[in-house]
Amino acid sequence: MSNLPITHMTLYKHGVGFFERRAQFHGQQVALTFRVEDMNDVLKSLTAIDWGEGQVLGVEYATPQTLEERLAGCSIRLSDYHSLMDLLVSLRGRRIRLTLEGDQTESGLLVGLDQPPERQPLATALVSLLIDEHDQVHTFQLGVIHAVDILDERGAGDLRFFLQTSLSQEMHRTVTVRLSAGDHDLTVSYVAPAPTWRVSYRLVAEEDRALLQGWGIFDNRLEEDLTEISLSLVAGMPISFIYDLYTPFTPERPEIKEEGRVAARPPSFGRAKSMAAADALPATRALSAEAPVAMESLRMSADMMEESVSIATQGEDLGELFQYEIQTPVTVGRGQSAMVPIVSTRLEPRKDLIYNGRKRAEHPVATLRLTNESGLTLEKGPVTVLERGNYVGEAILPFTPEGAELMVPYAVELGVKVREESGQSKQTHSLQISGAFLRIETWDIRYRQYRLTNEMSDAVTVLVEHPRIARYDLFDTPKPEERTDDEYRFEVEVPARGEYDFRVQERRLTHRREDLQKQSYRGLKRYLDTGLIDRRTHDQVTELLRLWEQMEESKTLVGQLDEKRQKVYAEQQQIQGNLKALGASQKETALRDRYVGQLESSETDLKALKRQENDTNREVERLEQAIQDHLADLA
Repeated sequence: MSNLPITHMTLYKHGVGFFERRAQFHGQQVALTFRVEDMNDVLKSLTAIDWGEGQVLGVEYATPQTLEERLAGCSIRLSDYHSLMDLLVSLRGRRIRLTLEGDQTESGLLVGLDQPPERQPLATALVSLLIDEHDQVHTFQLGVIHAVDILDERGAGDLRFFLQTSLSQEMHRTVTVRLSAGDHDLTVSYVAPAPTWRVSYRLVAEEDRALLQGWGIFDNRLEEDLTEISLSLVAGMPISFIYDLYTPFTPERPEIKEEGRVAARPPSFGRAKSMAAADALPATRALSAEAPVAMESLRMSADMMEESVSIATQGEDLGELFQYEIQTPVTVGRGQSAMVPIVSTRLEPRKDLIYNGRKRAEHPVATLRLTNESGLTLEKGPVTVLERGNYVGEAILPFTPEGAELMVPYAVELGVKVREESGQSKQTHSLQISGAFLRIETWDIRYRQYRLTNEMSDAVTVLVEHPRIARYDLFDTPKPEERTDDEYRFEVEVPARGEYDFRVQERRLTHRREDLQKQSYRGLKRYLDTGLIDRRTHDQVTELLRLWEQMEESKTLVGQLDEKRQKVYAEQQQIQGNLKALGASQKETALRDRYVGQLESSETDLKALKRQENDTNREVERLEQAIQDHLADLA
C-alpha cells in the first residue's frame, strides 16, 4: 500500500495543520509524499503507531540534494528551450535510430549536431550519423527528423532519470515508514503547513433577542480529496516555528594541533482592565422600531436561520486554546474550500449609539452589545448584521471568551453629529512655607467640550467615550455610566432636533518648590487676594523680603568697602615706591615730606573703612538673625 487516507484534520490560526492518517493493510512499508517545504515540520512532528500486532521499524527518506547534485552522474542535460538539440548533443557517440519523412529510418552512431548559421532557422541544423553498414557519415536537417530512438540502454536510462528528477526533485519528497511483516492497523500523524482557517458570523437582531451564527471556513490545499474526515478548528495562538531538520548540516570544526604531546583541553561552562470592572449593563434598549420591514415572504428571521442550519459542534477548552470539534464527517475535494457551521446561539441584545472621536470622527456608531453565553470561545472574524430581516451593516467580532461582552459596531448614525473642543489650564491649589522655601501645589487641568447635534425627530441617547488619562481624575463632571481600561463612557441625552453641550474635566495635582526669597510683593498680594495665604503670613513674608533686601544691600556695601580698601593699598604701594627713588636734595626732601603726609592720610582712611566694614558686618549678622527668627515663626 502506497498511501494512508487522512481520517482527521485539525487546523490552527497560525498557518499549520495537524493531520492523522489511518488504515488497515498487509505489507512491510507505507510511502507518503510531501512537498519539499513541508519536510521540516513533518520531520519535527511525524509519529507512527501500529495499533495491531505489527511494529514500526523506522522511517526513511531521501537525503536532500540540489538538482545539480542529483544529476552529477547523468550524461543527459536538457535546457528549457532547446531540448531536442540538447538531447542530440548529449547522445553523441551513442547508437540511435532516426525516423525521417516518409517513415524512412536510419540507424548508427550519433556523430554530433552542427548549429545553423546565425539568423538561420533551427530546423536547418545538421545531424550527423555514422551509418554502420557503409562507414559513411550522413547528415540530416533537424527539421526532417520526426523521431529519435535511443538504442543505447545507458543513454535511455539517463534520459528517464533526468526527466524524473526534473519532475519531482524540486517539488516533492517521499517518506517511507518501514514495518514488520504481516497485518497492520497503522496511524501516522504529523504537523504540516496549512492555510489558516477563518470564521464569519451572521447576527440576526430582533426586538428582544438575537441569533449569532458562525461558520468556519477552510481550504483543502492537499493533493488528494478529503472524504468523510473528522475536523477540528482551534482558536488561539499556539507557539510554532520552522526548524531545519531536513537539510544536512556539517558544521566546521576548529583544527587543533598537538602541542608538546598534550591534547588541548575541551572547555567547560557553568550551568546556566480586558474591560474594567463596570456596573451591570443598564436595562436592555429596544432595537430601532424604524428599521424597514421586508416583505413577509422574503423576511429572514432568527427562527428561520436557526431551523435551517444543523449545528453539530462540540467546544473543548484546552487552556490557552479553544477547539471546535465538528461532529459530522466532512468531505472536501482537492483544491476546494468549504464552510461548516460551528456556532448558533441566542443572545440578548442591547443597542447603543457610541461616540469615540478617535475611532470615528463626527458621528456615533450604532452598536449591538451582547454577552457571549454560547458556551464557546468565539474566534475573531467578520459579522454581517441583519435587523428585522434586512442587512444593516458589518463589523469585526473580536476574539471573545465565554462570558465576555461582545461589542458589534455595525453602522454610522449620520443623524447625530458631534463636535469637540479641548484645552488645558493651570490653577494654584495651595501654598505651604517650609523653611526658606515656598511649596506650591497646582492643578494641571484638561478639558474637552462635546457638542452633540440631533437632526432626527426623536430624542436619542449617546454614550460618549472619553479617553482616560493616567493620574488625572474627573472633577465637576457627571459620573460616567461605564468605565473600560482606556475610556470613560458618559450617557448623554440629546433632544429631538436639538443640541446638547457636555464638558469633561480632568485634573492632576502637581508640586513645585520655589525660594521664598525670590517671591515678589505683587505675587504675595495676589496669593493674599485669592485666599491662598492669610494676612499674618502675608505680612511675615513681606517683612522677610524687606529684611532680605536690607541684607543684600549691606552685603553689597561690604563689597564696596573692600574695593575702596584695595584701592588705598595700591596707592600706598605706589607712594612707597616713589619714596625709595628720592635723593637728599632740598627739592626731593620737600617731595618726600608731601608723600609722607599722603601715607598718613591714607592710614586714617583705612581705619575709617575698617570701622564702617565692621559696623556693616554686624548689621548683616543682625539681619540674618532676624530672618532666622521670622522663618522660625512661620514654621
